[in-house]
Amino acid sequence: MAVTEGVQSVGQVPKESHVSKKNEAKVILASSLGTMFEWYDFYLYGLLASYISAQFFSGVNETTGFILALGAFASGFAIRPLGSIFFGRIGDLVGRKNTFLVTMGLMGISTFCVGFLPSYASIGIAAPIILVLLRLLQGLAVGGEYGGAATYVAEHSPKGKRGLFTSFIQTTATIGLFAALLLVIGLRYLMGEEAFADWGWRIPFLISIFLLAVSLWIRMQLAESPVFQKMKDEGSLSKAPLTEAFGRWSNLKFVLIALFGAVAGQGVIGYTGQFYTLFYLERIADVDPATSNILLVIALMMATPTFVFFGWLSDKIGRKKIIMTACLLAALTLFPLFKALTFAANPDLAMAVQNSPVTVTANADECSFQFDPIGKNTFDKTSCDIAKAYLAHDGTSYSNIDMPAGTIAQVQVGDRVIQAPDPGTMRKAELAEEIARFENQVGTALIEAGYPTEADPEKINRPLVIGIILTIMLMVTATYAPLAAMLVELFPSRIRYTSMSLPYHIGNGWFGGFLPTTAFAMVAATGNIYYGLWYPVLIAGMTAVIGILFLPETFRRNIDD
Repeated sequence: MAVTEGVQSVGQVPKESHVSKKNEAKVILASSLGTMFEWYDFYLYGLLASYISAQFFSGVNETTGFILALGAFASGFAIRPLGSIFFGRIGDLVGRKNTFLVTMGLMGISTFCVGFLPSYASIGIAAPIILVLLRLLQGLAVGGEYGGAATYVAEHSPKGKRGLFTSFIQTTATIGLFAALLLVIGLRYLMGEEAFADWGWRIPFLISIFLLAVSLWIRMQLAESPVFQKMKDEGSLSKAPLTEAFGRWSNLKFVLIALFGAVAGQGVIGYTGQFYTLFYLERIADVDPATSNILLVIALMMATPTFVFFGWLSDKIGRKKIIMTACLLAALTLFPLFKALTFAANPDLAMAVQNSPVTVTANADECSFQFDPIGKNTFDKTSCDIAKAYLAHDGTSYSNIDMPAGTIAQVQVGDRVIQAPDPGTMRKAELAEEIARFENQVGTALIEAGYPTEADPEKINRPLVIGIILTIMLMVTATYAPLAAMLVELFPSRIRYTSMSLPYHIGNGWFGGFLPTTAFAMVAATGNIYYGLWYPVLIAGMTAVIGILFLPETFRRNIDD
């Protein structure tokens, strides 16, 4: 390969030029802060979603509100691959350091500006549009941030320690979560809910400017990556990184293998462990949000050191063994783990589902897709919609029995059967009364069958819940910790930034980032509280098969090539 020959022809240079230096800690810290920033911002949007919705999506019609609400969340994920291509190319042309100085700046400014953004009440429809644009800028910058940080740290790492050094980048994701969560909880406690909802929610976004300033100051003191500087001195830089990375099958095939044989599985496992578990506890197991957050944070704190452990271990036994083992375990254990989580978090619910299952008898063609992420859609056009809308809103697990067209829907709770109202035979006012009566009857039947309205705090097995989440998190850390080093080692140095960034951000931004929404939609559509797990299980299983067959082991490679 021409790249390898060009690098190895300089006889005075040792096999790998990136030896251990006194500034290793500064290199790791400066590079990791970008990942911390990324996750800090992401968790802020999640934690403050209700406040942001009230500020920026009030007053619009339902269709516009639906589109903008989804757009604000999804736009940052959707654009990440474009950012990876754009900034990856720049990183391979002009250098690692300057590129991720730019991405850090864009990411920080877009986060900071949310704190100043006028509300819908002040500037109308421009408010949610600007919010989406800021999310696009943030997502664009994130697309170039991780690849630059991973490449920079790996190219500074001494041989045999790339997995260990790059694993510190992954730990900062958890630190970003802690920072966002503790700041929001602290401000709500100190300010009171009314003041926080009015203007206090802006403070976490505004505070991010100080993190940005410190991050940029540290990064500006760093030198360029020794591997990039060596290529620059030799005149061996790529003149067309995009063409070399994606226009030549010899490299493109490894981009595809990296995506489908490593990163896709890591992405869905990661978002299952850190996001879907929280959603599951709150929305399905009916554990109060404060307790859910505390249990998740404890498990995350316990799991965080294992990022470093698995990074270190990958330097000893290889990246592939660890990532593939975790993907296989996830595919095999997520269903039993979440069923165990139901029993641990809300045993009354688990026993009710087991002893008094709920079924909906209706014609499938008369049932709408029960997915209402912003709470503004109405499902009252058919009896089936009315029946399923109540159960979906209540988070009740149910099965479906298909009947001929025209059948009036019925809900069966154990041995009790309740018929839903037929909208085609009633006026609007009468229908509203009948829906209320129906919902009251179903609610009463559920309570009598043992379905709790919320998890009993005295019955939550907290150690077991933490243990289950920790088990899932160990699969998260096992896939994520060796990933940066593996991606760096998989691609030639002259097109490394470009090549590794795209599969990472498709795997995490698309496969992983859309997991909570997709899994929730699957649960809402079927009524089965476990059905959404098929998404991560199938993706993790696919990754294991492709990775085992086609992903090469990389931990002994010389990354100067």
